[in-house]
Parts: sequence; structure tokens; C-alpha cells
Amino acid sequence: MLHLALAASVAFSPTRIDAAVASLDGIAAQVQKRSGIPGLAIAVVRDGKIVYAKGFGVRKVGSPARVDANTVFELASISKSLAATVVAGEVGTGTIAWSEPVANHLSGFTLRDPWVGSHVTIADMFAHRSGLPDHAGEGLEDLGFGQAAIFQRLRYEPLSPFRISFGYTNYGLSAAAISTANAAGVSWEALADRVLFKPLGMASTSFRFADYASRANRAWLHVKSAKGWEPGVFDDDEAAPSGGASSSVTDMAKWMILQLDGGRYGGKQIIASAPLAEMQSAQIATGPRDANGYAKFNGLGIALTYDELGRLRLSHSGAFEQGAATTYELLPSAKLGIVVLCNAFPKGQPEAVAQMFYDLVEVGHYRRDWLGFYGKAFDALTAPLLSKLNGAKPPEHAVPARPNAAYAGTYVSEMYGPATIRANGAALSLTIGPKPMVFALRHWNGDTFVFRPAGGGFNPLTQLTFAPANGARPATLTIEWLNETGQGTFTKQ
Repeated sequence: MLHLALAASVAFSPTRIDAAVASLDGIAAQVQKRSGIPGLAIAVVRDGKIVYAKGFGVRKVGSPARVDANTVFELASISKSLAATVVAGEVGTGTIAWSEPVANHLSGFTLRDPWVGSHVTIADMFAHRSGLPDHAGEGLEDLGFGQAAIFQRLRYEPLSPFRISFGYTNYGLSAAAISTANAAGVSWEALADRVLFKPLGMASTSFRFADYASRANRAWLHVKSAKGWEPGVFDDDEAAPSGGASSSVTDMAKWMILQLDGGRYGGKQIIASAPLAEMQSAQIATGPRDANGYAKFNGLGIALTYDELGRLRLSHSGAFEQGAATTYELLPSAKLGIVVLCNAFPKGQPEAVAQMFYDLVEVGHYRRDWLGFYGKAFDALTAPLLSKLNGAKPPEHAVPARPNAAYAGTYVSEMYGPATIRANGAALSLTIGPKPMVFALRHWNGDTFVFRPAGGGFNPLTQLTFAPANGARPATLTIEWLNETGQGTFTKQ
């Protein structure tokens, strides 16, 4: 690996970086033409300065308003890196420590293993090493549970081994962020404003959905249907520290400058360097080695990877199935960073822009078709894999269902609460959640029914299966949509 170590130490050509920046208009046009996305914005920072910031396309399909460098986008999961920076700021002032247990400042918080629940720290949650399963608690959000209720119900999730298992959790990280805000004695949104956004002059950035919704210059989310691109928005206030921020590429460029300069911006130390360095350090391996043979790591709200020349990259991507795709990627050895925000369903568009840019920086040509490469990867991620019935046709000779009255009643789960099955003539319906939500059930085969769950997108069809006790009336029902971690079975009362 010596040749890669040498490659990582070789100075970057200023001329090549200039050429890569000059190529961004063409890269954006190419990606937009091939993917059909309504709009995107890009910013690049270099040696502590914004050297490129521009928008392309429209903010909302059907409207002539153009995207520019100050257009505000919903950030999705790159919100986590902003949140980690806020926490680093509070660590620097001594309000809290990365090693502080979350439960110290989040009343009643625990996990299935009480010892883990009392010892899991702010850093554990930001590194996704708590043992919670991937995306723990998100079924609760889909059903309309509020943030506090979701934090309390994380105790019902199964746990993998503590501090040696990686599980990407929005609500675990959010619990740590809210614990930090509680320690500071203010709301999370106010803390982010005070610690990060105001000192950096990020006037268009907020963790409040209401702020995004009120911006005159904002990009809508877009999903593709048979009718074409359909605009919408997504309120992620319940998981705001993890996914609810909104910003422009101009504002995000200021944050990238701070990240690349040890917490400094405009000649001032905004975030203490030591807790920021901890944020940027490897905390846990995140999975198998990548295509280059390198291990992948997670820091605190940030990912660490190595590129094909062995150089460290700091990055994070974000995606909403409701129609947002975002990424940033920092190359510390060159004091170079790029952020790309798109207002469309995630298909790897921003990642392709970033990789094309860095290819030109490092080797002067594209190593591969990045849009095609990421498109296939995102197709696999967003395919409707959570239901065995997606794309299937009902059985030709289906086993008849029992009489509707046999299924009717209330079933209860410790995680999700009651689920009520109601019979109305020949129709069956499911009522569930605190709001509550009502779903029409369609018979599939035997004791299995199907419906379309909340959130749509990745889960267009899901099963609800009744299980009888000794061949008698059903004693349980299992909702596939809510059963990814085994919590989707409800018992008849």
C-alpha cells in the first residue's frame, strides 16, 4: 500500500483544481439532463474561501422561479453533521462532554438493557454504536408518535452488542442532541442558532420546518409519478437534529470552511478544535471494506472514507423518499470541499456531481460513469424490499378468508400500542397510531391481507397476517411494515 500512501501525500495541482471548478457548470448540466431532476445547487470551498456557488433548474416544477446559490433546500441526513458541530460547540464550553450519558439530561430515557440505557453516551449515539437497530423508531414516526414518545419507546427495540455494532439511527442521534440542549437549558433549535448558525452568519439555515416553509426562495421536494415530477414538502421536526435542517449551499459553504479549518471562521474560533477533531475521528467501522479495499468508518455525525488514491474524505449524504437528495464531501488534505443539494427523489445525483468533481481534481478525468454507478446503488437501496408481495399478483386460487367477525377486535403491541380491526360489511380496516390512522385492508390469501402504509415511497405494499390460536379465532396479527426489528406482532385483547 506504499504507493497509495505516497499518492495521499502528493500536493494537489492548483491548475487542476481550477479546471475542476470551471467544469462544474458542465457537470451540473450533464447530471441534470441525464437524471431529469428539477433543480440543484452546488458550492465549493478552497483554502478558506467560497470559490463557486451556483444554482441550476427550477425550485418547483410548474413554476418559473430558478434555483440560485441562496435557495434553501431541506437537507435530510446531512443535518446530522450540523447537529454534531453544535454539540461539539457545547463540549468546547464545558456544558456537556461527548462521554456524558444521554440519560443524564433526558428524563426517563433507557433502552431494553437498563445498563446500556444508563451508560450510552452522546458520542455513542452520534457514532451509531448504541446497539439500536438501523432506523429504530421510524415506524413510530410514520404512525404519528411525537418525538418524546418515540424516545421513550426506544426501550422496546432489540439491541445488538453495545459499542461494537453499527446501526444507523435517526432517533438515537436525536435523543443525544436533545439531551445536549436540555443540559444547555434551551430548545435544540435555539441552541443551534446560538452556537453555530448566528456566529457563522448562516442566516438561511434552521432546524425549524416553519422557517423553511416561510422562505420566499426555497426548493420544493419532488417525486416522480406517471404524471411526471410532483412537488411537495416534508416536515421532519420530530427528528430535527437528525434530518430536519434546511439551508442553502452558500450557508453550507461557511460550515465547510469551519470544518476544514479546525473550527475557525472569519479569523475567529467558533467551535473549539479538540471536540471538533473528535467529531472528525473514526469511532466505529461501518461495514465491509469498499471497492478500493479500504475500511469505512463513522465519526460523530460524519463519515470517514478513503478515495481511490488513499486520501481521507469526510462526508455525509441525505435523502428523503418524499424527494430530497443531498451530499457534501470534504478533502482535508487539499482544504477543499463541495456541497450539492437536489430537490428530487434520491438516485445518487449529488454524489455523482461530487465524485466527478474530485476525479477532475485528483486525476484530471472521470474514473467511471458515476451517475450510472450511484443510480444502481440507490435503486438497490430504495427498491421495495420490505414486502414479499411487492410486484406480485394475488394468488389465482386464493384460500378464502375467515368471516370478518373472526378478525375484528383490538390487538396490542408494547411498541406501537393498540391496533383495531373493524368489520364494516364486507370490508375490513386497520386503525392504528395516536392520531389515529385508518387503512383499508384487501384480502390476499388465507389469513393474509394487504394495505398501503403511511410514507408510501419505499413501502408501496405491505402484509398484515393473522395467526390463529390452535386453529381457532386469530390471536395475533403481524404488520410487515412495522416488523423489521421484530416488533410488529400485536396480541388480541
